[in-house]
Amino acid sequence: MFDLTDRVAIITGANTGIGQAIAVGLSDAGARVALVGRSPMNETRGMLDGDSLEVTADLSSMDAIPCIVSSVLDWAGQIDILVNNAGIIRRADAIDFTEEDWDAVMDINLKNLFFLSQAVARHMLPRGRGKIVNIASLLSFQGGIRVPSYTASKSGVAGLTRLLACEWAGQGVNVNAVAPGYIATNNTVALRQDPVRNRAIRDRIPAGDWGRPEQIAGAVVFLASDAAEYVNGVVLPVDGGWLAR
Repeated sequence: MFDLTDRVAIITGANTGIGQAIAVGLSDAGARVALVGRSPMNETRGMLDGDSLEVTADLSSMDAIPCIVSSVLDWAGQIDILVNNAGIIRRADAIDFTEEDWDAVMDINLKNLFFLSQAVARHMLPRGRGKIVNIASLLSFQGGIRVPSYTASKSGVAGLTRLLACEWAGQGVNVNAVAPGYIATNNTVALRQDPVRNRAIRDRIPAGDWGRPEQIAGAVVFLASDAAEYVNGVVLPVDGGWLAR
């Protein structure tokens, strides 16, 4: 039920961290993977045993979307799985937050996520099958502080996941999301190296420690597989129990 042999998957933001782990997880499950990112993905490609394609694209621009879709279709002839992982964050007090920082985050995290999903779904829906997995956040459920556009965008990701599931589930396309908790990646090095913050975070997590990127990948493989055929509109926290506290 978890076998992805002969499936073609697009993963955005696949050069490091969670996106890299998702690409490896999907490849290990048998999928052919198209890696999308702004920077070279040599490291990720070196971790893959199966067939892969690298697509250099800047998802801050809508112009990237037709390039991504056409490149993958030219390479593989089909798209079975889309993982919308690419995202950015900008930090400042809400009273000082700028329009530039708001727009930059919303464009990548929400606007282009929707329009890439739309473009891919135009190929999935006529075939009557497909899986779209969005990467949400704990801030899809909580407010956070000093990240107003990130919180708004990830709350929007949760809402779009449900809306697209409502529209497309009956046509064979499953749309779901994974909401990572505190994961040990390059983006969290500073937090993990701060003894006070690190201890406070670990004490708040029932599982007692930071998550690993491959644990997010496992949830994505599930949602991308036939095992999740009747799962629609779910935002699945993978957080060591953080939200249960």
